[in-house]
Amino acid sequence: MATAFATPTTVIGLGGSSVSRINTKAFSSSFLKPTLRAKNPLRVAGASGGRFTCFERNWLRRDLNVVGFGLIGWLAPSSIPAINGKSLTGLFFESIGNELAHFPTPPALTSQFWLWLVTWHLGLFICLTFGQIGFKGRTEDYFER
Repeated sequence: MATAFATPTTVIGLGGSSVSRINTKAFSSSFLKPTLRAKNPLRVAGASGGRFTCFERNWLRRDLNVVGFGLIGWLAPSSIPAINGKSLTGLFFESIGNELAHFPTPPALTSQFWLWLVTWHLGLFICLTFGQIGFKGRTEDYFER
């Protein structure tokens, strides 16, 4: 067994048969064209100014109107006192104040802060997403028949 490990061409598990070295000469055939180097699409000159992009350059089509109207569109309904006479925005800001009162220690996992944080931001991001869809869809005549 020690000799089986000493020889580099012996394959264990095939009954001690040995494998010859593979010829490093390239295979050639009359059916195959000579090897051509493929062009890398990441280095094609002139494609997006030399940069490869999967999306168009201005895919977000950022518009500050959407951010402004989306923030107002979320602050207005979230400021309605609907939760025991308090608003979601008020509860969120109040929980921020309570957590800042003992600043060096972080909020506990059972703190109401996390519920108000997730709920408030989830509503904001949903409002901004629908605002982006609606505003850009309207400016690009997406909803026209």
